[in-house]
Amino acid sequence: MLDTPASAAPFRLTSLAHGGGCGCKLAPSVLRELLAEQPASTGFANLLVGTETGDDAAVYQLDDDTCLIATTDFFMPMVDDPFEFGRIAATNAISDVYAMGGRPLLALAILGMPLGKLEPAMVREILKGGAAIAAEAGIPVAGGHSIDAPEPIYGLAVIGTARPEQIRKNSTAFAGDALILTKALGVGIYSAAFKKEKLSPAAYDEMIASMTTLNRVGTALGRDAAVHAVTDVTGFGILGHGLEVARGSGLALEIEAAALPLLGDARALAQAGFVTGASHRNWASYGEGVRLPDGLPEAERHLLTDPQTSGGLLVAVAPDAAERVLSDIRAAGFPRAAVIGRVVEGAPAVAVI
Repeated sequence: MLDTPASAAPFRLTSLAHGGGCGCKLAPSVLRELLAEQPASTGFANLLVGTETGDDAAVYQLDDDTCLIATTDFFMPMVDDPFEFGRIAATNAISDVYAMGGRPLLALAILGMPLGKLEPAMVREILKGGAAIAAEAGIPVAGGHSIDAPEPIYGLAVIGTARPEQIRKNSTAFAGDALILTKALGVGIYSAAFKKEKLSPAAYDEMIASMTTLNRVGTALGRDAAVHAVTDVTGFGILGHGLEVARGSGLALEIEAAALPLLGDARALAQAGFVTGASHRNWASYGEGVRLPDGLPEAERHLLTDPQTSGGLLVAVAPDAAERVLSDIRAAGFPRAAVIGRVVEGAPAVAVI
């Protein structure tokens, strides 16, 4: 392995953060405990999606033709280039609107910076990066809020819209559906290697390209009647977000390990021990809901629990339309998209086969 790319900033932005990207997310078990006594949102007839199934965004129906989609996402840096950090965080936040089948309209910035530890020029670069991705998505960053914080934090609150029939939840998969994943896995593993200055320049570029690719194909998926459910794969890894689909839909998922698309060096880096703390926390949180093949090496399990930052979409689609939808997704700019499994009858769980 080579050292960190020479283009990285001499001052390591990541040195100010105890974690980075979606690896900062609370473990699924902790999140469930914190939300356990929150009041139910079922008393609001127009609230189509709330907190019940851990979906990607809230959805409120305004009238017969329009639903409002609202989401927020922010985290600490996982790269040292402030402009790239801004791009990654913005791509990740906007993804939740796409995952609901919607079209983003505008964003508000969320900024927390350790005063006295970062030059204003670096903070401006973070904001520029976020604005650049918002512009790519065709939306403005129309305002926001900032605070003095002990660690650098950046993200967006994003508003979008969709017609009611275009909303795609994570809880509406059907038995027999094929499962498609649009991006390769391994971002968390790459980030662990980057933090230890053991990620090659080519792998760094691969990581940045993946994390800054907008999931805009989700808008088109929302218009496709063969697509039944969608979620984006982020901090809980493919197993955690797959388990959310299984539990929400009251069905089981089968994931073919050999079919999973991986970033080029992900397996080798995992075997070399470059994994995040979030990967361990993820498995401890939901491992009881997963069945793994006998004798699966620990490194292979880490590929399945690896936290993704600005990951791909997990799509449940009618089996007779799977090849067409896969072709459409690839044509939309996701060449690594693949059919990775299926939805089956059974108690909610995920089986890796």
